[in-house]
Amino acid sequence: MSTDAPVADATDRLVIAIDGPSGSGKSSTSRGVAARLGLRYLDTGAMYRAVTWWMLDHGVDVSDAAAVAAHAEEPVVESGTDPLAPTISVDGVDVSVEIRGEAVNGAVSPVSAVPEVRARMLELQRAAAAEGGIVVEGRDIGSVVLPDAPVKVYLTADPEARAARRALEEGGSDVAATQASLLQRDAIDSTRATSPLVMADGAAHLDTTAHTLDEVIDQVVALARSVAAGEGP
Repeated sequence: MSTDAPVADATDRLVIAIDGPSGSGKSSTSRGVAARLGLRYLDTGAMYRAVTWWMLDHGVDVSDAAAVAAHAEEPVVESGTDPLAPTISVDGVDVSVEIRGEAVNGAVSPVSAVPEVRARMLELQRAAAAEGGIVVEGRDIGSVVLPDAPVKVYLTADPEARAARRALEEGGSDVAATQASLLQRDAIDSTRATSPLVMADGAAHLDTTAHTLDEVIDQVVALARSVAAGEGP
């Protein structure tokens, strides 16, 4: 494992956009890169999950896009940006655990597809990144949220590897069922009308299937330092 200390050069103002499907290693990679370079970290997926949790908690029919849209402005979502201890709260309540539950897992895709929800989150995400010095992860960061980010990365992995990772994260869930769920989420995210999951123009494509987490972090850090040094991607 690398023990590189955070660097105090042009990397401290970089905006790094990391996209990819579920289970591709976005979160672990993004947190690791942010910690290594001394940057802030924003998990946009957690923001959508937080809104989804709020909708469920307030009895909103998440299958009704109009109902979700009508309440899109109400949840107060706040994201902590410490890569070593990221937090997410709604209306002042920490929901870090709740947003990973089965109820939110099953509802986050339709809620995330509602244009009014995406517009609200887009505003918050751009505000968080405005000061620079941040790694932002999600599904439409390089393509929609921060298309001018100097460093854009798109992570992928084989479906089997993604499912195994996600099942491990969820405490030993059934891998086959997890893979089916991930592929269903891919289909929804890739075909939605608003901000679909795509690889952004100019993004570096990294297939993480055969690499350890440290190896992937090393590759992204090297890319970031190259850009910060003016050498280009």
